[in-house]
Amino acid sequence: MDRQGGFRRAALELGIPGDEISRFSRHLRLSIGLSVGGGSPVGRFGGLPRLPVGMKWPSAGDVPLPLLLSVDCGALPRVDGFDLPADGTLLFFVHQEMDHEDDSGRYARVVYVPDGTETVVAEAPGSTCVRERLDVSAELGAELPLWLQEGDEDEDWHEFWEDLDWEDMSPFQQQLVRYMERDLPHLDELRALAHDLWPSGAGVTIGGYADDEVINSIAEQTLAGREKAGEIPAIPVARWSSHLEKEKHRLTSEWISLVGEARVYEEYRTSFVIRHDDLAATRVDKALAVTHFEAP
Repeated sequence: MDRQGGFRRAALELGIPGDEISRFSRHLRLSIGLSVGGGSPVGRFGGLPRLPVGMKWPSAGDVPLPLLLSVDCGALPRVDGFDLPADGTLLFFVHQEMDHEDDSGRYARVVYVPDGTETVVAEAPGSTCVRERLDVSAELGAELPLWLQEGDEDEDWHEFWEDLDWEDMSPFQQQLVRYMERDLPHLDELRALAHDLWPSGAGVTIGGYADDEVINSIAEQTLAGREKAGEIPAIPVARWSSHLEKEKHRLTSEWISLVGEARVYEEYRTSFVIRHDDLAATRVDKALAVTHFEAP
């Protein structure tokens, strides 16, 4: 299905110039929202996984990792630019409390089981690692990078940008503002059209933009590593934020969300992110997981 073509035709009917539609479309990503009930099942939250014969339940030492989610890749809608395997099953395991307290990544695991693999329903190593099984269906949602999203009263980043005077912005922030004003004058209409065609709001999404907090952490580690290795000059403290924003902007094109949970207060939520090239090569063991606890 030519979804981008349909979006382009709808935008042209609104009188928006084609070159502006193309620029906006470069930032537009479609994600797959998962919801309990609804249409045909494409996977399930919790339950017992089907693992390859002989494979042990994923664990970190003697700590078994609960199954968060399993999805049938062949049943998911295909999304351009998101190279999920064409078939087989992806299983996401995470001990959220442990992962929240430990940044080593050992308490999360992504397992890919290709079609044709001989599997068996795994025996749970303990009742605490089995969540309630809930079948889920899929629908598409539209996503934009954080700096192009429409803010509301809950989006502190948006209020921060609105309150900044031009002279208080970093050169990179000024560059983004100029880009939006000069090259995306119909941003509000394009954004509204995308969300009308593909409403978002599912509690769990596959694909789309990686969680900003995760990208921020990767960017900080990347810059610090380059400094330490002498690949770049030492960054003055006063210019660190500007360099960090620019690095985050670059990384959003390199990384993609594999699975992300929406924010829910007083609950853990885990984001799995992966580089585009690792996903295309089905190197799902390269995915990074970060678990947050949302306090009210």
